[in-house]
Amino acid sequence: MNPALGLIFMLCAVVILGVLARRLHVPYPIACVAGGIAMSFLHDAPHPVLEPDLFFLFVLPPLLFGAAWTTDWYEFKRNARPIALAAVGLVIFTTAIVAVVVHAAVPGFGWALAFTLGAIVSPPDAVAAEAIFERLPVPRRIVAIVSGECLVNDATALVLYRFAVAAVATGAFVPGEVTLAFFGVAIGGIVAGLVVAFAAELVIRLIVQRVHDEATLVNIVLLIVPFASYLIAEEVRCSGVLSAVAAGILLSRRMSAIVDSGTRIVGAATWQMLLFLLNAFVFLLIGLQLPQIVVGLETSMGRWLLDGVVVSILVVLVRLAWVFTVAYLPPLLIKRVRERDGMPPWRETLVIGWAGMRGIISLAAALGVTYEVSAPVRSEIIFITFCVIMVTLVGQGLTLGPLISWLGVAEASASRKVETEVRVRALEEGVARLRALEPTFSSSHEWEIAGRLLGEYEHRIGHLRGVLDSDSEEGDDQAEISTDRVLQKEALAAERRAITRMRAAGQIPDDIFRAIEYDLDLAAIKLA
Repeated sequence: MNPALGLIFMLCAVVILGVLARRLHVPYPIACVAGGIAMSFLHDAPHPVLEPDLFFLFVLPPLLFGAAWTTDWYEFKRNARPIALAAVGLVIFTTAIVAVVVHAAVPGFGWALAFTLGAIVSPPDAVAAEAIFERLPVPRRIVAIVSGECLVNDATALVLYRFAVAAVATGAFVPGEVTLAFFGVAIGGIVAGLVVAFAAELVIRLIVQRVHDEATLVNIVLLIVPFASYLIAEEVRCSGVLSAVAAGILLSRRMSAIVDSGTRIVGAATWQMLLFLLNAFVFLLIGLQLPQIVVGLETSMGRWLLDGVVVSILVVLVRLAWVFTVAYLPPLLIKRVRERDGMPPWRETLVIGWAGMRGIISLAAALGVTYEVSAPVRSEIIFITFCVIMVTLVGQGLTLGPLISWLGVAEASASRKVETEVRVRALEEGVARLRALEPTFSSSHEWEIAGRLLGEYEHRIGHLRGVLDSDSEEGDDQAEISTDRVLQKEALAAERRAITRMRAAGQIPDDIFRAIEYDLDLAAIKLA
């Protein structure tokens, strides 16, 4: 198929699969993987080859930057111990266990190759975790631990992977060098990301100060940051992954005080579309790799399938064993840890253990294994990795939501309540500020405007307090809130019809129409 037509075909597939995912209440990564597998059997469908170098350069940085941008830094710090144990300890432990089992059970896998495979399948994927959690009512602590782990663990896995691949070529594997290299690339990557982030902040401040309409330029700078941070870190042989993550976390904390609301709205819309498109393409690409993966497997498909299932079950069990051990053993053995942290709920621990979805990073690393590796062994590495992705992403991804509901750890209503309480406090601060300005009013015009604004604020506060009350009491308050929302939507729809008629009749130019439509859209978003 013509590459341009292939791109259009994949874009259409993303739209269709996105609609199906929402209608079927299935996480869209799973729908895209399944759709990609189905498409791979079509003769005329595009069959793009995943190039690991291009993926790590053009796709991974923005995905990690976007995930880091939405990371709750205080939750990340609060759960630093379990995140570090999982991102470093669990990756090393999984790599070692998989290497031991594969070396003992799979013919043709020496220690270096076994460790290579272990490093490939050990890290859960930040892209997969973010996409799965997006539509599930997962408690904040679970999201913080799993997302934080997935943001950091790639550095551990990729260091192990690079040394294991080098060991395949040289026959030498020195654990001490791996340890030193990990700390070196990790610290260097974080420093590189922070330097790029501060430089980007300086540029953005200059743009904001000197350009009136800066939204487009600022967001272009933010689009450059993940690629710049990744490339600079990789150029000095540090972790590009941690560099992009560090830049994303820092800038997300500092941008609110620098840019205006219009810039943030443009940026949110831009990144929402970009990340969804990249995520969907990534998971669609996983499914489309199936023909390439199964080429030449006919003579040993049964054995390789068994190996893939064994390794898949192994990584799931290893994660569960590790998560429960590090959650309960330190409090049992160390009194200070028990007094400080207590015993974590076993239900949340089980969800964290079950949320170990592998994704495109593992597949890209497997496809990158070429140097000094025979074709059959490389094919088996890729096939086993594909099996692990399918079992964890599809199997665990589909069962994660029902598991959360069955265990009763969902907190959607609690999260909404907290959000509403914060909105009320912010509005009350606005009312207090308007009241404080009253002594400075010198005209009836100012009093009239302030009175109107106070009325609007107090109405919104009353509305939100009704929402809080309705969480525990159904009845008249809920009916009033619903009626208020319906009437506001009807009024906005009438305004929209009016400006549409005037535009169609040629009574207003398009630029005025779009400006008013933008304001109406913002008002509609508040009611969504």
